[in-house]
Amino acid sequence: MQQSEAQQESRPTKFIDVVGAAIVRDGLVLCGQRGPGKSLAGFWEFPGGKIEAGETPREALQREIEEELRCEIHVDQLVCSSEYDYDFGHVRLTTFICHLIDGTPHLTEHKEIRWVQPSRMPELNWAPVDARAVELISAMKF
Repeated sequence: MQQSEAQQESRPTKFIDVVGAAIVRDGLVLCGQRGPGKSLAGFWEFPGGKIEAGETPREALQREIEEELRCEIHVDQLVCSSEYDYDFGHVRLTTFICHLIDGTPHLTEHKEIRWVQPSRMPELNWAPVDARAVELISAMKF
């Protein structure tokens, strides 16, 4: 009992609500590797970012992809929402399947971006909050 109370006391209090885009093109999914100097540097993730006040998750995702990858997407089906406690805060990630409408993704926030076959996605070193979405998407056919 004491151990669980101590664990509860050490839980992060900052709540971070983010969205991620599993952008699909020609049967492949776009994956981004976080750059040096950022939290979770070197981990792979779905591009996206924080939901701002007054935005829906879908609106936030469209804005974030325009800013981060300089391209336009159509936000399609919801994959899942997952949560993870990091040392910097509690993150809730909502991931959507998305499709490119216009443009080519550019490196602005990530160290690397890569088009990956869904079945090969689990081979990358993913941020923990992305694990459930990776599991679900890796079993999909596009």
